[in-house]
Amino acid sequence: MTVLSDRDIKQALESKKLVIEGLDWNFIDAAKVDLHLGNQFRVFKHSEITHIDTRIGLAEDLMDLIEVPKDKPFVIHPGEFVLGMTKEYIKMPNDLLGRLDGRSSLGRLGIVVHSTAGSIDPGFEGNITLEITNLSRLPVCLWPNTRVCRLTFDQLSSPSEKPYNKTNSKYLKQKGPEASRISSDKE
Repeated sequence: MTVLSDRDIKQALESKKLVIEGLDWNFIDAAKVDLHLGNQFRVFKHSEITHIDTRIGLAEDLMDLIEVPKDKPFVIHPGEFVLGMTKEYIKMPNDLLGRLDGRSSLGRLGIVVHSTAGSIDPGFEGNITLEITNLSRLPVCLWPNTRVCRLTFDQLSSPSEKPYNKTNSKYLKQKGPEASRISSDKE
């Protein structure tokens, strides 16, 4: 696989092979695109949950959807885990794999942007759900529309035979931070 340079990323965007709605081209550089934090978060109602059974899944009402006004921060407390989202809406072609990394500046504050979901599959479309955790001992204010992560792109040797948009895609075209749908996994 080859990592796309800023020049290649711009060519993919200009040709509409890759689509990133809401992208500010000033945040394309070297071999990455910086993405921004959206203003919606999902927070567990932890006082109402005794456990999560992965075979049963999570009832929709066990997470609150919080929409933060653009001029206010979302405060994430020490040890807290929330789902956030990117402001940008992505449409990946069938021959590119995206790799998501948190920003070092946030990592140095104890903020982890993704716990496991660091790959954006060929054929994926939607806002990217971020798995945000505060590992520090202090609350941290996260402001909507600030840079939160970066996305790099790997060129596949050939287009995927089973891209994300042609399989049983649980999160295709998501427009907000989606809760886990693990119970719909096939054994």
